[in-house]
Amino acid sequence: MNLQEERITLSEMLGIEFPLIVAPMFLVSNSAMVIAAIKSGVTAAIPALNYRTVEELRHTIRSIKEQVNGPFGINLIVNKSNFLYKDQLAVCCEEKVSFIITSLGSPDETINEAHKAGVKVFCDVVNVEYAKKVEELGADAIIAVNKEAGGHAGPFSFEQLIPQLKEVCSIPVISAGGAGNGYEIKEMIELGADGVSVGSIFIASEESDVSTEYKEACVQYGKDDIVLTTKLSGSPCTVINTEFVQKTGTKQNRIEKFLSKNKRIKKWFKAFTFFKGMKKLQNAAFSTTYKTVWCAGPSIEHVKSIRPISEMIDEIKREYGEE
Repeated sequence: MNLQEERITLSEMLGIEFPLIVAPMFLVSNSAMVIAAIKSGVTAAIPALNYRTVEELRHTIRSIKEQVNGPFGINLIVNKSNFLYKDQLAVCCEEKVSFIITSLGSPDETINEAHKAGVKVFCDVVNVEYAKKVEELGADAIIAVNKEAGGHAGPFSFEQLIPQLKEVCSIPVISAGGAGNGYEIKEMIELGADGVSVGSIFIASEESDVSTEYKEACVQYGKDDIVLTTKLSGSPCTVINTEFVQKTGTKQNRIEKFLSKNKRIKKWFKAFTFFKGMKKLQNAAFSTTYKTVWCAGPSIEHVKSIRPISEMIDEIKREYGEE
């Protein structure tokens, strides 16, 4: 079977002008960003955990649909650390979002329930083994998370990961990580990606609600200032290497490592670590504080100013079309 002939692109799947997802970013993504993305001919997604209650999530989905006609998605953490998962999934299905992006767990239940409601499911994967599993479960597309992704990154470069997944999977492969302009997106598409997911550059958008200091950090710092930390969620997560991050370190201490591996309590300790880390990110994202833990990926190298999303996407399209 020729897998390339069987596969459709992200643009064809969602009916969008340009095959780009404004990636779901914890604390950053909001309805204004989604609306701006749709108006610019692309799509976007929001993490469900950006809302404290499922009713806030439902209200946001309905509000977006009232203001714009176009596809958008919700990102769900599908492991046991997300105590709201089942209710969030129910809302996404009831409100019929265009797609769900699953992260950090098995997407089996999500795929089954979403497909009953006519909702597509895209699954974060970092390797061939997991990609094959989610395709067998019925995933509609793969989000290929490479080592340059912001947040929870994978172990492989996009040059390694895209061809590997294309060889064994027949569903669309959406490259996530390392793309900050149209030239880099074109490189990924030419390598075989069926779409791209781009996040970090949009932190510095006018539509983002995070603090000016967070946005300015994305302007001032670059790819060499991104480091991995396990202190936020227990899993490696990319952050800007501020003075505070340098002072506090990026690795769990001995006690934290022991608790995260103890069979009897690791579930609860991981949930506690995740909650504590997310609160730390929240405090830094929305207020001026010396405790600056700002999540971002290497693509902030391309951020030169704070601009509206429409302007950023127009530039990406121009760069993509240049010879």
